[in-house]
Parts: sequence; C-alpha cells; structure tokens
Amino acid sequence: MVEQVNIAILGASGYTGAELVRLLTHHPKARIGAITADRKAGESYGAVYPHLAGLDLPPLTTIDALNWDDFDVIFCGLPHGTTQEVIAAIPTHKKVIDLSADFRLTDLDAYAQWYGHPHRAPQLQDAAVYGLTELYRDQIAQARLVACPGCYPTSALLPLVPLFAQKLIQPGDVVIDSKSGVTGAGRGLKEGSLFAEVSEAIHAYGVASHRHSAELDQELSLAAGSAVMPAFTPHLIPMNRGILSTIYVTLADGVSAMDAHAALQERYAGEYFVRVLPFGAVPATRHVRGSNHVLIGAVEDRRPGRLILVSVIDNLVKGASGQAVQNMNLMFGWPEQTGLAQEALFP
Repeated sequence: MVEQVNIAILGASGYTGAELVRLLTHHPKARIGAITADRKAGESYGAVYPHLAGLDLPPLTTIDALNWDDFDVIFCGLPHGTTQEVIAAIPTHKKVIDLSADFRLTDLDAYAQWYGHPHRAPQLQDAAVYGLTELYRDQIAQARLVACPGCYPTSALLPLVPLFAQKLIQPGDVVIDSKSGVTGAGRGLKEGSLFAEVSEAIHAYGVASHRHSAELDQELSLAAGSAVMPAFTPHLIPMNRGILSTIYVTLADGVSAMDAHAALQERYAGEYFVRVLPFGAVPATRHVRGSNHVLIGAVEDRRPGRLILVSVIDNLVKGASGQAVQNMNLMFGWPEQTGLAQEALFP
C-alpha cells in the first residue's frame, strides 16, 4: 500500500478544482504538488479562492511547466474536449482521474455525435474505466485512467442500475427529472448563470438534448441487458450546490414498490456513502450539502404499478471531486472514505 502520493490538479481554477483542493488538503495520504490554471499562472491559490488562503499550496502554473515524473496521480478538471490530448501526453504508467466527459462514453461514434467532434485520443478509450465507484469498484481499483461520471448520471444511475440489473422495473418508460444548483454550470461567465437570470426563477435547459443523456443510455442499457433511453430533463435552480433527481419508473409484472425498495436496501447495505431511506421517506439536498453522500428515497405512486425514486447528491462532491477522491482511494488501496468522512453541512 502506497503511503503518500504527490498530486497534480489540472484546471484548478474551476469549482471542481477548488473542491479537489479543499478535500485533498485534509487527506492524510495526499500531497498537492502542482495546481494549474493557464490564465492565472503565477498567482497564489488564495488570490483565486480566498476561502482557501493560508493553505500550504504551490502557486498556480501552466500545464506545459509540469514534469509528469514528479507526480503519482493527475486529476484533470479541464473543459470537455480539451482533456484528451493532455492525457495522451501523460506517460502511461501514471494514474489519471478525469472529471471531464472526454472518456466516459465507450462508443466513439456516440461521443462524436454528442460532443460535436471526433475523439482525439481513441487509443486510450479502451483503457478508461467509468468511475461510478459503487458500480465499478473492482475495475477502478485496477485502472490507470478513470473517467468520473457526470453529476446528473451519478444521481440517477445509483438508484436505477440495481433495479434494472434485477429486472424489477421495465425499460421502456423511465423519466428522470433533475434539478441542479448553479455551480453545475461551471465558474465561467455565462449569461444564463448571472444572478439576475437565476435568482427567483427555475428553468429547464438541454431539453431532450443534454449530453449526460448519452451516459444514462449507456449505463442503463448495460444494466438492463437491452436498450434503455430515458426521458431526461435537467433544470437550474437558484442555489449554489446540490442535485435532486425525481425518477418515475414502471415496475415489472409481479413486483411491488416495497420489493424495489428492499432490493435497493440490500444492494447498498454495506456502502459507506449511499444511504437508502425508509420506505416512503424522501431526501432533500440540504441533507448532503458538502458531503460525499447519496441519499435515495422510494415512494409508491398512486398509480398502480408505478414507483417514484428521489435521490440527492452534492454536485461538486459526490457529483465530481469527492467521487474523484473516492476513486483515487480505491486505486491506491486505501479505505474509500479516507479524506471524505465528513458529514453534510446543516442547515
């Protein structure tokens, strides 16, 4: 077992980069050796994120200035479409944890369709492991390149995959209604993220076209053993953190809502971060804020044969940086909760 690793964080000026820094500075096995942000190179990290001022961190630098031999693991928090060529240049014996969408899709044609350009490092895709920790634990532990899931898929796949795998729900009628805090849109300046555009309002976006649909199709179809194409609609709501997904499914013949709930309880009984609530109870985003936990509720619909699932995560922690750290722990043989054992902030 490795005692300590030296870490580079690429793209550390974004929200997920800041969460990685926050989590890893308190990780007993981690040392942050480099943090990059090309446009802010030379600045201290405290100048970019004052809440993290005073930490013993190196100044921001450029990716070109890094010597890959200095690091044991590289976290990539770069924008979609820019990570592939960067990772292709990293020596293959280095472990890489990617928080972008660049290696999540196993079908390269699907990637080109959803992201608008051919994959720029197709030779690496076969080696990439989809990093939803509770579903791919064994593969992640042996991986060199882990592609962390999107935040929306994390919230929806954890309640749905066990039910599809056990044939407890029908594949043809799945509706995923998800609502996210504004940090899910990233830190870049966008008109739709301005305070006056977001405050006192809620709006749907990416309707019938959000790129996370591709991940949902891929992973649900694998679990079901047949094609699954859920209806998925994300919404932006005026809060900083959190995702709440309300999911509507049709139960398989002879399966009750309580059967499905019992299956979820059994599947996640030994998981540190996934908690299935008592039958009929529903979670709220405030119950997971700042934590790596996932809460799942199951409620019997008033329509016969229907089940409503509600799941919540912090989009910046379990939906991004926390799950990335959880995967790093697996890759180096440490307990998954190392550096992540904090409970949610409340209220």
